[in-house]
Amino acid sequence: MNQRKLIYLIRHGETNYNKEGIVQGSGVDMPLNQNGQEQAAQFYQFYKEAGFEVVFTSPLIRTIQSVSKFIHSGLPHLVLTEIREISWGHLEGLKQEPAHQTEFNEVQKQWQQGNFLAAVKGGENALALKNRLLIGAQKITNYNANKILVCMHGRAMKALLCALLNEPLTKMESFKHSNLCMYTLCFENGKYELLEANSTQHLQQL
Repeated sequence: MNQRKLIYLIRHGETNYNKEGIVQGSGVDMPLNQNGQEQAAQFYQFYKEAGFEVVFTSPLIRTIQSVSKFIHSGLPHLVLTEIREISWGHLEGLKQEPAHQTEFNEVQKQWQQGNFLAAVKGGENALALKNRLLIGAQKITNYNANKILVCMHGRAMKALLCALLNEPLTKMESFKHSNLCMYTLCFENGKYELLEANSTQHLQQL
């Protein structure tokens, strides 16, 4: 018998690097700032009775802190390295100066043109990102639960949504996001359906 699952994908709350326009990626483990902690608290208050059965996060502290209230309430917590953020190579930890922005824009342009092997210097390409995210997605859907909360990262979320919804990676920029936004997916009969995109209704009090 096929099991219908609801998967709630959220991006982590705000960090100081988000606020200051500094590149994080998978190599910078920045905690939430005060606003990010308030976002996490608002999300918990809004969804604490939603019936989540398990929460998956990346190993990075900003994802774990974003769902810490669920974890402390006793919700099972699994860490998946496969859903960590993309590596932005030598740009990580640097402010987005014009020269760095030019390199980033060029790589993003290459992805939109279908060159998924393009990457910033020392960084990860879009195809490698997609492939590891799909491994993580398999582990998530194999877990014996019907309502699954997943906290991850912006670029990784864009790539994962493309992969799960059978969209090419050229469509990554069509999936908008902000700190502590949520996408809701239904997984049934081996297919994913998007139910809600980039929801921030839980943050209206901020």
